[in-house]
Parts: sequence; structure tokens; C-alpha cells
Amino acid sequence: MTSTTVHLAVYDTFADWEPGFATAHLTQHGHTVVTVGPTTEPVTTMGGIRVQPDLALDELDPRDSGLLLLTGASLWDTGDDLAPFARAARTFLDAGVPVAAICGATAGLAREGLLDDRRHTSAVSFYLAATGYAGGAHYVEADAVTDPGGASRGALVTAGPTEPVAFAREIFGLLGVFEPKKLDAWYRLFHDSDPSAYEVLQG
Repeated sequence: MTSTTVHLAVYDTFADWEPGFATAHLTQHGHTVVTVGPTTEPVTTMGGIRVQPDLALDELDPRDSGLLLLTGASLWDTGDDLAPFARAARTFLDAGVPVAAICGATAGLAREGLLDDRRHTSAVSFYLAATGYAGGAHYVEADAVTDPGGASRGALVTAGPTEPVAFAREIFGLLGVFEPKKLDAWYRLFHDSDPSAYEVLQG
């Protein structure tokens, strides 16, 4: 595997529509998406789709990855079943490898303490406040937010549950999938249904 590998976390009840814009266009631009489950046993998404993970979480190594992508899931808010994925996110960030989290996954990162000193967003500020985290001062009212990290830690993308297009935009910007003009056009096409953006993307 290389840095063009994106690891998509999959687990029971995961919100299967949230990573779709990102993964579909990543695979069209030279990236490989590899699914990571709690084990290699099949999981069932919120939409009732069964997914066979490519590898188990305990096999995941940030040195083999360019990004860890965490989606929302009912399980983020009903117990600690997904806490190992938040701990994996810590390992990635500490290794300088970026993480992208949307919807309930942001609460998992908050509980892990990963949002305490980083710019971030989520569904609403009080959703994260309910986790008891210490990062409220860094909450940003935005569709999606990228905290660039630094020399010793990876960048972090966060988004709320209604923003899969903005989430994808931030991921593309972070990974350099599109240059800025085309990235803006991609967002206008898929978020705003702006037909003029298509010409920019094809140019």
C-alpha cells in the first residue's frame, strides 16, 4: 500500500451515504479505498447493506495509509463499541497521517480528547458538549472544517451529518485531488447543481 490508500472505517449502523462523494471521486483520481472493520466479519450499514471489510482494525497501520475516514453510526452514541476506532484516529494523527470524521464520529473523537485543541465542527455545538469534552472554544459553525495539524501531528477534517459534499471537498483539498479552481467547481456542481461548474471541471 502507498499514501494513495484511503482507509474507510466500516461498522454496524454506519451511515453509508456520508462517505460516498469522497470515496467515489477519490477512486477516480488515483486513490484506493480499503475498508476496515472491527474484524473481517461482515457489517451492516444503516441502509441495510452488508459490507465485507478488507481488513480488521488490529491490522491497520498508519504507515500504510494516506487518510483514515470515519463515518457516523448509531453505535457512536449508544456505548463504547466504536471507541477503538477513535483510538486508531489518535494513532493516525500522532503519526502525522490525516483523519476525516463526519457526524457521530466527531463525538467519538471528542470523547477521545482529539478535539480539545483543534478547530472542528459537527452537527451542532451542544451535541459535542454533551460528550463532556474540553474543546468547545474551538468549535466552528461551518459545513466542514480542516485543522491543518502541524509538523508532529496529522490534519483533521470534521463535518456535520448533512454535509457529505462539503466533507468530500475538504478531503479533496487536503489530499490535492483537485487544484483550487476545479475544487470550487466540483463543490458548486455537486452542492449547488451549478451547470457552469461542469465546464470548469472538463477544462
